[in-house]
Amino acid sequence: MNRPLLIFDGDCGFCTTCATWAGRRLRDADVVPGQRVDVAAYGLTARDVSAAAWWVDDRRRVYRGHRAIGKALQACGGWWRAVSWLCLHPPFSWAAWAGYGLVARFRHRLPGATPACRVPPND
Repeated sequence: MNRPLLIFDGDCGFCTTCATWAGRRLRDADVVPGQRVDVAAYGLTARDVSAAAWWVDDRRRVYRGHRAIGKALQACGGWWRAVSWLCLHPPFSWAAWAGYGLVARFRHRLPGATPACRVPPND
């Protein structure tokens, strides 16, 4: 079995800061920028990785966005498990979905962000 994996956009300063935070707390998972992993092996594209965070569990199931963050927080353990529950279960997950969407859309305006943080528009 593989270790769980949190994949993020390594070109985005804001995403890198968040992933670094998660990496310090995740003991049984790896945190890797999408630019340094074969994302196609997980059924993802470079565009997928530039648009959202992804969690790949030890069975290679893939979770996007707020679900990826919820799974990562769950793996952090401790009281982060309670926060993860909110991200993963309705009706709280609806707010997590909306919040994640706003953060992803405007991440180029958040602290530590660079112009590379801008999510590419959909074609």
